Amino acid sequence: MTGPLPGERRLNDRQRLAWLRLLRSENVGPATFRELINRFGSAEAALEMLPELAARGGARKRIVVASSEDAEREIALAARFGAEFIAVGEPAYPPLMRRMDQPPPLIAVKGRPDIAQRPTIAIVGARNASLAGIKMAQTLARELGEAGYAVASGLARGIDAAAHKASLNNGTIAVLAGGLDRPYPPENDALYAEIVQKGVVLSEMPFGWSPRARDFPRRNRIVAGLSYGLIVVEAAHRSGSLISARLAADMGRLVFAVPGSPLDPRAAGTNQLLKQGVTLVTETADVLTEIAPLIGAPLPGIERLEEPEIYTAAPPPSDSDRDRIIEALGPAPVGVDELIRHTGLHPAQVFTVLLELDLAGRLERHSGGTVSLVADL
Repeated sequence: MTGPLPGERRLNDRQRLAWLRLLRSENVGPATFRELINRFGSAEAALEMLPELAARGGARKRIVVASSEDAEREIALAARFGAEFIAVGEPAYPPLMRRMDQPPPLIAVKGRPDIAQRPTIAIVGARNASLAGIKMAQTLARELGEAGYAVASGLARGIDAAAHKASLNNGTIAVLAGGLDRPYPPENDALYAEIVQKGVVLSEMPFGWSPRARDFPRRNRIVAGLSYGLIVVEAAHRSGSLISARLAADMGRLVFAVPGSPLDPRAAGTNQLLKQGVTLVTETADVLTEIAPLIGAPLPGIERLEEPEIYTAAPPPSDSDRDRIIEALGPAPVGVDELIRHTGLHPAQVFTVLLELDLAGRLERHSGGTVSLVADL
């Protein structure tokens, strides 16, 4: 893999604390975090502006800003747990995650972070996997590991667990939907302990966070974002594995599927993927042939988190500017460029109002950079 990207730097302790505070503050997700840093130049400056920005966006109550004490407690808990926080742009941050749309600004990592620097392929599939599906996942994971790849998955039962077990000795990456101290499901606790010793586990969620249903798509997004390609081994219609496949395709990653019997509902999703044109896999060579040309391709550097000229090239938005933007928005997602053209406002003014609405909890961000107003407001 490539070395550190141009412009990479390490946060000092004070910066890391401020980043964690900002990320744990109300209504601040990865996209909002980046906009805040780009707008104000540092997490400390952004933290001071959060209440004012949320009020301008029409927040019904004062926004909750994470305290220094809470962030310090989480950092201390991570240290006691043997984990660390790695920021996007730092050398230890997984390389392909930098290429994600809205990468997590901070991830908690335990185990061997160097494994996440290797070229990675994800394997996902059914929790109620068949014996044949488990055997196929194990074969793929073992042979990919022997070929020098790390194998990523989500620590779920079934296909995920089989892929982790088979790649333990060659490099496996487990992504959690909850905090690092809340692995799920409990039946995989022993496997989790093994991965910590031989591989690496990571999460974008806070310590102490028990995973909810809506957290698993976020986990799936990271599994896909870590990887050059994603292999689906058994997946029913409307399964989480198909969500992972869609997320991978949206990021420009390669998607592979193992065919299954038309009579087995656990293969309905994979067979549907094959009808849609993803690469068919019956042996590891099918994956290696497609992935090999991608290895060593230049990785673009992450955009620097500093105030760009766009924010200094226009006056702050007026109340009438805000009204025009809100009037143009609705429950249907629209592109930001489209919004700029429609309103005729300077991009900086539009970005600022969207940031205010986001912090007020009135804006929803969608894939592809589109936005909409929250439907119930």
